[in-house]
Amino acid sequence: MQSRNKMLAAAVALAAAGLAFSANAQYTGPSDRHAATVSSILADPKDDQNVVVQGRLLRKTGDEKYLFSDGTGEIIVEIDDDDMPRQPVDEKTLLELRGEVDTGRNRPPEIEVDSVRVIR
Repeated sequence: MQSRNKMLAAAVALAAAGLAFSANAQYTGPSDRHAATVSSILADPKDDQNVVVQGRLLRKTGDEKYLFSDGTGEIIVEIDDDDMPRQPVDEKTLLELRGEVDTGRNRPPEIEVDSVRVIR
């Protein structure tokens, strides 16, 4: 009887751990990433600042580099090919980009993108 209770407790703990992992993997609520606009990033760029922006890729400018606009301004974004969505994306596709601001001495700020989500 006691070993059956231990097995049941272990099974419940394992199931709870699995549920906690699934809920975390699908979390869609607020995060510590800051929603921003391109104009606010360009006005006061902070290196390594976490940002979330929504807008469109206007065109490809180089290897893994794109011109991005959210309607308030334009900025170069760097998106690894592995992070691009599987579905086709063009200049009409609304995207959410999550990443970090990258500042440089001899160039305007860019966004190094960690994830891309198609909104519509």
